[in-house]
Parts: sequence; structure tokens; C-alpha cells
Amino acid sequence: MDMQKMPQLLTLKEACEILNCHPNTLRKWDNEGKLKAIRFGSRGDRRYKKEDILAFIEDQS
Repeated sequence: MDMQKMPQLLTLKEACEILNCHPNTLRKWDNEGKLKAIRFGSRGDRRYKKEDILAFIEDQS
């Protein structure tokens, strides 16, 4: 995924594709506070900030 064209808010699926991990891993990281998600809607869907994903990648390097 081209980082310049990446939306500011990423779905769980998009974040998983970028981080190459399983959705349950992202859910776990959210619950642990490692990579916080924005929750919205009646279902509480998760969205991840582009800047948070990029910072997380940088921290892992």
C-alpha cells in the first residue's frame, strides 16, 4: 500500500494488511494499549490512525 495514498483512518483489515498480522492480534494490542484504536458506531468498530500505524512500525524497527 502506498503510504502517501493511505487514508487517515484505516479499517481493521487495512491495518492488518499493512502490519502483516491477524485481526485478533490488533484487537489484543488495542486491549493492551500497544496500538489504540478509535471506536465508533453502535458495534464499536475499530479504526486506526495512519500516524499511529506508521509510528508503531517505526518503534518496532
